[in-house]
Amino acid sequence: MADRIDVRVAHTAELDAADLADARALLYRVFDDMAEDDWEHSLGGVHALVREDGLVVAHASVVQRRLLHGGRAWRVGYVEGVGVEARLRGRGYGAAAMAPLERVIARAYDFGALASTDEAMAFYASRGWQRWQGPTSALTPAGIVRTEDADDCLFVLPGSAAALERTGELTCDWRDGDLW
Repeated sequence: MADRIDVRVAHTAELDAADLADARALLYRVFDDMAEDDWEHSLGGVHALVREDGLVVAHASVVQRRLLHGGRAWRVGYVEGVGVEARLRGRGYGAAAMAPLERVIARAYDFGALASTDEAMAFYASRGWQRWQGPTSALTPAGIVRTEDADDCLFVLPGSAAALERTGELTCDWRDGDLW
């Protein structure tokens, strides 16, 4: 990792329009299938922006969601918008973005959760995130609906108070776009 990096951790409300535009542009460069709903999911929580020589080269955010598991609703720090410039992957930039958000999760939420790409699964596992092994669902306007496509990509970061049975069902709250 370069010596001239800066990690800024701030709530969406504390970021100016240029910071948000830079983070959004990075995610659109990193992901071929990035959509406006995906960007919207990244807003309203705490962001970590990693800059190298003034350019945002990595981003992640954590937002609050309600997930149902084991007969109760949990306050979860849900990680969104994790992206690193392709030329810099594997050099610590993703870790620089995730570390402060994992501290936020540990102090403010029952547990953390995220949906991973295939390429990033080993990265999250190396940071202590655990793969969810049970079925997934979403609480939709039509009721609870299974989300089989998410069964193989979800990870959780258990908190000290969370009694999670990772083979049980996990149900997310409703939102537009990708549910997980």
